[in-house]
Amino acid sequence: MMRKKWKKTIAVISTVSMAAMLFAGCGSSGNKDMGSGDQTGADLTSTSMTNEEIIKKAASEGKIGNWGLGNEYEVEALLEKYGLPTDYLSQSYDMDSFDNDSITLASAMTFNELGLVKNDYEGAYGYGDTVGTIDMNEEGVAMLEDNLFCTREFAEQNPNTVKNFVYASIKGWEYACEHPDEAAEIVYKYGSSVSSEHQAYMAEEVAKLVTTDMDGNPVTDIGKMDDDAMEQTLDLAKQYVTLDDAAAAKKLKDTTLDSFRDTSYYDAAVASTDGKDLGTPEKTDVSIQLKWLPQAQFMGYYVALDKGYYKDAGLNVEIVPGGGDISETTAVNNGTVDFGVTWVTNLVSANAGGMDLLEVAQIYQRSGLDLVYKYSNFLE
Repeated sequence: MMRKKWKKTIAVISTVSMAAMLFAGCGSSGNKDMGSGDQTGADLTSTSMTNEEIIKKAASEGKIGNWGLGNEYEVEALLEKYGLPTDYLSQSYDMDSFDNDSITLASAMTFNELGLVKNDYEGAYGYGDTVGTIDMNEEGVAMLEDNLFCTREFAEQNPNTVKNFVYASIKGWEYACEHPDEAAEIVYKYGSSVSSEHQAYMAEEVAKLVTTDMDGNPVTDIGKMDDDAMEQTLDLAKQYVTLDDAAAAKKLKDTTLDSFRDTSYYDAAVASTDGKDLGTPEKTDVSIQLKWLPQAQFMGYYVALDKGYYKDAGLNVEIVPGGGDISETTAVNNGTVDFGVTWVTNLVSANAGGMDLLEVAQIYQRSGLDLVYKYSNFLE
């Protein structure tokens, strides 16, 4: 039984060039679509097939989906890992194609689409435990997502501002991850782009991405720039990102970790016990552009604003929603805003194209991309 079409914009993911809108709305949590064939008496809460078998079956049917605006690199790496062509279906910004089985292995962010697939609140599909997932981190093809950056010039001219901003932002993220329910309420107060129920789900899942690394280990230093995770992301970007300009393509191939990051600002921030020793900010009125509208994906910054952490650090901060005509990398590069939230792949691609952006903290420590499937479509 196919659910009703989604009716309202509810969530998004930003990618290499611009933010990509993800839509959700009033789904039905009634009878589940059990896929093709007679499934009477079948156990629809598990499958004996391995991840490799599931991936190969979906690939042979041409039913692997992705948005193709930045997340596809992980999917391509996964397919190549299993010796498959790197082709995939263009997935729309809702999960209707997953619901109607035109895509049987669909891309889903753990904090967004996966919740809409599994949960039964308004706007969700209510599949519950009848779906399984393939985790990019466990498959070894994960790429890092949300980080914090500015231009190299801004950092050099305003080092105390950067250190204080990182300090207050990390403090906001620490509180948000310890109190995700309250963080979700704070974000919702600032104009959430999703329902309060979905916001609460998002906050719980985002906290996991911030406090757990790619190997599943707990992260004690929020915002750290882990060499191994960043190197894996950079290596995959070099392998799968295609830049038309030959000079830009060569610059990407020559990129090293230290050519686009500076750990000194983060190191100073986390070494401080109360932020009082970070120096007086050179610029006190600063702004940060997100990748999309207010939602728990960015909850640490809203918590830092709401709890007065930025104010205590001597900063008057404006949080600018993303998703407009100007991407976050462009907005930071041209000085429209001072800081931005983007993915490592976005940043190195932008720098290869001529920008000089500098990562100063890595908020997400693991990939949030899963491939979700119905067990009913993969029963032996």
